[in-house]
Amino acid sequence: MTFRIGYVGYVPHQNFFDTCAADPALEVVRVPLEADIGEAVQILSSCHGYYAMASRDELPRHLHVNEALLAKLPHLLMVASTGAGYDPCDPDACTAAGVALVNQAGGNAEGVAEHAVGLMLGCLKRVPEAHAAMKAGQAQDRGALMGRELRGRVVGLVGCGHVGGRVAEIVRAAFGCEVLACDPFVDAETLVARGATKVEMDELLARADVVSLHCPLTPATRGLIGRAQFAAMKKGVVFITTARGSIHDEDALLEALQSGHVASAGLDVWEVEPPTPSHPLLHHPAVMASQHTAGVTHESRANITKIAALAFGELAAGRMPPRIVNPEVKPRFAERVRAALGTTPA
Repeated sequence: MTFRIGYVGYVPHQNFFDTCAADPALEVVRVPLEADIGEAVQILSSCHGYYAMASRDELPRHLHVNEALLAKLPHLLMVASTGAGYDPCDPDACTAAGVALVNQAGGNAEGVAEHAVGLMLGCLKRVPEAHAAMKAGQAQDRGALMGRELRGRVVGLVGCGHVGGRVAEIVRAAFGCEVLACDPFVDAETLVARGATKVEMDELLARADVVSLHCPLTPATRGLIGRAQFAAMKKGVVFITTARGSIHDEDALLEALQSGHVASAGLDVWEVEPPTPSHPLLHHPAVMASQHTAGVTHESRANITKIAALAFGELAAGRMPPRIVNPEVKPRFAERVRAALGTTPA
């Protein structure tokens, strides 16, 4: 039978359509971005798969994957996010509904890791301040913009999965950095293999010259870095995040920048995306900002869309899809797949 996949508005790269087209079992249908809940449910109710935007502020709220929407989609078997993150999707609600939630972890790791290291370099060399000074005609004193080098510094990674591991590899190989990592889901031996030393958060904050976030936004990580954590960092620390908005407290970061305790910040993610043009962090001279574009490269987009299409194809062929975020769903998910498709995914 045909395995139908619904998506809203657009997908990040043509590779998704090309990969799906190569699999005769897959059919892709579009939900207009402007569709109301009635029209959207009418289309999605015929789908076994939902390819959902990973950014919570791009996907209309009524199409976020939560208990209310899932109750309207009794045939849905699998939701795949368009990226490593899955902010608009509630894993617990998916589990309760017997729906597998799949992300694209690792698919954009190179793009995000390179971006994070680029922000480190730009902040240490005070590129944002130099840019602002030049625009204001105040760049005559080059010594006033004295920077620092990354080589030999201590880099602290909060999260050391696909992206964090690649960041560790880059800064160790290229700059001889010591890498500390705080990650409750990765053991010390694995972190050593990734080029990092496992430490607790207190030690990481106290020792790192650069603190870089690489963890997902979950109930446990929401608000993880606030006033107390910024205060616990070394004076003159560089703060980097390419993870998710709401993991760090934006007001607390602004205060730490204004006091000089945090020397500079490289920010790719925001509590509201895009942030308003008047956002005070955008106007701080020591902030290097981008709009959640770390993983927006031709290579990353091609890769994440291909592996998402292949994951749908695995399920359509009767196999368990990879990268399931809510693995506890598997027994009920298998029962629902068998009832819908006549095969038990293994």
